[in-house]
Amino acid sequence: MSYLIRGEYGTFGVVRVLLTGTLFVVVVFAAACNIERRKTDAELGLNEQQSRGRAVYDSECIRCHEPYTRWGTHGPSLTGIYKKQYLPSGMPANDARVSDVVLMGKAKMPSFRGKLNQQQLQDLLAYLKTL
Repeated sequence: MSYLIRGEYGTFGVVRVLLTGTLFVVVVFAAACNIERRKTDAELGLNEQQSRGRAVYDSECIRCHEPYTRWGTHGPSLTGIYKKQYLPSGMPANDARVSDVVLMGKAKMPSFRGKLNQQQLQDLLAYLKTL
């Protein structure tokens, strides 16, 4: 800080520091504006099965797949996955193929065979259809 007071970097150095700081604050606030409050199951209109599927999603999937954005964190976004004809892998977007991917894994996605029982898988598929 003393270099700013003594002016070792001159007027342009001070201006550059102030502009950089201002830009940082603007970027942080802009990013914060994109963060929305998490909606409840009722606000999303989820039925009981879909709510259970959301709980499975939150415990197993959300760390890599953001549910309500176009971008995933490590894997592809799952928004609208059932509204498309094909999955990102090129396979048909249906329960059988999505179940295969969940249970067997694909590329960097781990297998969830043995982690999810049949009911949890069906609940998850029901929730994915709401995205």
